[in-house]
Amino acid sequence: MEQFTPLMRQYHQLKSQHPDAILLFRVGDFYEMFGDDAILGAKLLKLTLTKKHVGKDQTVPLAGVPHHAVNAYLARLIKQGCKVAICEQMEDPKFAKGVVKRQIVRVVTPGTVLEGSLLDEKINNYLIAINPKFDANRIQIGFAIADLSTGEFLVTEFTDTPDLIKLKTELERLSPRECLLPDSLSKQSPMFGLCSQQPALTVYPYQEYQFAYDTAYPKLTAHFQTTTLKGFGCESLQLAVGSAGAILAYLKDTQKTELSHITSIRTYSTEEYLILDATTSQNLELFYTQREKSKSGSLLGVIDETITAMGGRKLRHWLSQPLLNIEKIKERQHGVHFFYHDHTLRRNLRELLDNIYDLERLLGKIGCGVANARDVLSLKKSLDIVPDINKVLTQCIPRKNIGIDESPPSLLQQTINSLDDIPELRDLIHRAIVDDPPLSVKEGGLIKDNYFPPLDELREISRGGKNWVAQLEARERERTGIKSLKVKFNNVFGYYIEVTKPNLAFVPADYERKQTTANAERFTTPELKEWESKILGAEEKMVEMEYQLFSEIREKVIAQTKRIQQTADALALLDVLSTLAEVAVRYDYCLPELTEEPIIEIKDGRHPVIERFLPEQQFVPNDTYIDTNENRLLLITGPNMAGKSTYIRQVALISLLGQIGSYVPAKSAKLGLVDRIFTRVGAADNLLRGESTFMVEMNETANILHNATSRSLLILDEIGRGTSTFDGLSIAWAVAEYIHDMVHARTLFATHYHELTQLASVLAGMKNYNVAVREWNEKVIFLHKIVPGPCDKSYGIAVARLAGLPLSVIQRAKEVLFDLEKYSRTAKEELAATHPEVGTKSPQPEMVSGIQLSFFDFVSHPVVDELKSLDLSNLTPLQALQKLQELQEKIKHKP
Repeated sequence: MEQFTPLMRQYHQLKSQHPDAILLFRVGDFYEMFGDDAILGAKLLKLTLTKKHVGKDQTVPLAGVPHHAVNAYLARLIKQGCKVAICEQMEDPKFAKGVVKRQIVRVVTPGTVLEGSLLDEKINNYLIAINPKFDANRIQIGFAIADLSTGEFLVTEFTDTPDLIKLKTELERLSPRECLLPDSLSKQSPMFGLCSQQPALTVYPYQEYQFAYDTAYPKLTAHFQTTTLKGFGCESLQLAVGSAGAILAYLKDTQKTELSHITSIRTYSTEEYLILDATTSQNLELFYTQREKSKSGSLLGVIDETITAMGGRKLRHWLSQPLLNIEKIKERQHGVHFFYHDHTLRRNLRELLDNIYDLERLLGKIGCGVANARDVLSLKKSLDIVPDINKVLTQCIPRKNIGIDESPPSLLQQTINSLDDIPELRDLIHRAIVDDPPLSVKEGGLIKDNYFPPLDELREISRGGKNWVAQLEARERERTGIKSLKVKFNNVFGYYIEVTKPNLAFVPADYERKQTTANAERFTTPELKEWESKILGAEEKMVEMEYQLFSEIREKVIAQTKRIQQTADALALLDVLSTLAEVAVRYDYCLPELTEEPIIEIKDGRHPVIERFLPEQQFVPNDTYIDTNENRLLLITGPNMAGKSTYIRQVALISLLGQIGSYVPAKSAKLGLVDRIFTRVGAADNLLRGESTFMVEMNETANILHNATSRSLLILDEIGRGTSTFDGLSIAWAVAEYIHDMVHARTLFATHYHELTQLASVLAGMKNYNVAVREWNEKVIFLHKIVPGPCDKSYGIAVARLAGLPLSVIQRAKEVLFDLEKYSRTAKEELAATHPEVGTKSPQPEMVSGIQLSFFDFVSHPVVDELKSLDLSNLTPLQALQKLQELQEKIKHKP
């Protein structure tokens, strides 16, 4: 290290603390990167790469960014999965003796972002830790989740999960940005493979000992200042405690603070919630549209009218984890119902909520020591609104005249009781912080006059000194006769008297030369030196004192963290409840009746998203009745564009909305709880994993058949369409039978395979429905109405015509369809004559193959005849191969 300059020796010492991070090294007005960091940073940020001399005849690559624009560059690095260590100057360079003292104040990673400009205000930014234990035939997993920006901290454990299904579902639900894994895990481990499949997830190997129960337990109890973890419900969950300990250690290592805003840890179980895997979430477009990946056009997009960022995150959380406990759902319903019936209350509350800042993330910044005075002032302004909100809520009782009991529901009453405006803290901030504070907390101008007498004294000296300087300038002009004489100040030379060169002859003898410039000379006097010392000393002390006072105020805010968090959660809940009521009133939703009975009965149900994008009154509502007995499998047939997919998905969305406690888009609804919603919709491939569209379809179907229960809701759209007609029909037929006979789940099964309608005659729990259409003047009119009975036509050519295919293509399609239907009828008549049992039983494979071949049997051919009659069932594999080879030879020699 001796070969390097003192600055570079300091750089290398700090870089060694976080060798895996890009070090942003503060030098004056820039953050600089050196060596490999500079090369990588210049590439990722599109910066100019230069060189810096670091010793005798030595240079290193250099790249830098302005300090005032660092957040924009930081966002780009984090988005690309980088870890960034931020090194600040810890003293004023003017007063540094030698190299300026520097320190890494924070390490920013994808899962530890605090800056609002780097975060989506209505989406949590999760860091997770996975702590697996592998036995012979079993995997146990400890799982911890933290959102540093809000202080949220949760743990759970998964057991008996050989396929990692529950963990995979949680990863898909949470969309975490960063994952900690024990560094002893091989990168070939299934855990690494699973995490690497998650979009935008950075996986970071962390010290294995941090995941150990014996290490984590005392770390957690010390942080929460408890003797045990029993009060948090995770005392005996050793793997979960280990993962939580690893997260806490990692956060303290990166943030260099005590994380005072993380005040609790909650234990949860996935068994408490309706499970929504990624496939279901995507197919139902719960959070984003499939094509545009946009929130607009999703279910969340049409129900999220929350006013606050906290409310937006809570609504998203509710939608990702619908409840299974009917009493808890009804508590939410009653809260929504309370606001539904009182327009004035709802309007007044929402107007007040519009003035609330993001208290959770403000606390996160304060707890991590990165908040400025404007953040503290924003917190105070939000708390100022709480008394008005309390007043609005309490004045609305009694309300018997509008059909509501005098007392609000228990959930809402608890929420009202949790609203705490913390008057002593509001008063402190009001007295201390100026109304328009600067962004920096280390340059003064934060604290009001009359808050701290010693600060006022220093200010008086500073103000008086500046007045004295103005008086000195006037006095010296008069004494010397130099009208252009000026008394100035700069950071390098302090205060000085400046005289232009033409006036140097008039300079008094008591002036002491300080500096020569191109056009003037700069002087000082003993009197000016004395006042300079007083003024500068006062200003330096003021800045230091203001920062100390601000730090004390920040500590007093931290002391009230739990009370502020309680208020923040209450405000978020009020926002969500009033939002769901607002949506229900505005779009004519009804309050569903919830039941443990396994039925779904909907009157005039509507798709909550599609109806919003159609002209008023144009969406056609439909009824639904489904149970686990005689109506457990509803087969929906009908033409393309008639609305089959819309109908089956709207049933799922109505059930989902019901289980988050919301009103639903229908005239009335009775909803039996479902434990899972499964969907199999559309065609998509996964080429990166070598999966065709049909393989993806079969994987999703297999997942449904293996994991659905009699309490599940199944939404199946076009099973078997990814392969040949009769393969697909056979698979769809078998899947329908299996769901009916083995799973007993409530199922909506949309299909173009009209042959499946025959199943209704042999499956007691199946019912046929179709989407009504009308034909008029060779045109098809879609009525979008679900009616009982099967449909016998797809009207695909009519839809193709609507899409604008050339008329010659449409005409030729009609001709081909006529030929195909003609030969299909002939084959079916032959089959019915020779195998009458097909009408009452599912077709045998040899019968189906006969039908399938008949589609293409336009001209008789000896080889084709022989193929049709070929029976390989009683031959050995070798004999069968020989037989096929003989036929192959015949084909070569016959026309």
